[in-house]
Amino acid sequence: MEKKEQLYEGKAKKVFSTEDPNLVIVSYKDDATAFDGLKKGTITGKGAINNQMTNFLMQQLEKAGGVSAPRPLTALRGRPERFRQAADRTDMERVVRDFLG
Repeated sequence: MEKKEQLYEGKAKKVFSTEDPNLVIVSYKDDATAFDGLKKGTITGKGAINNQMTNFLMQQLEKAGGVSAPRPLTALRGRPERFRQAADRTDMERVVRDFLG
């Protein structure tokens, strides 16, 4: 299955349409930022690790009975891309930092 039109791009991933209107390809980026975006760089393999972590967290939510969104169909291991059921997008961001007080 091939990537078609890019539907979304954020700080951590890009989402592409496919021939199947019910599937999208999520491609996790290797980009990294620090200090509210003042420092930017690339960490090779970060996208693949984010893909695996997303898969793990979704499995844990499913076991706990807390999955309310469509779960990934396939996590392509060692790669920064996955097939996912198409769904409406919900924007949410959570930033957690350590501060010395």
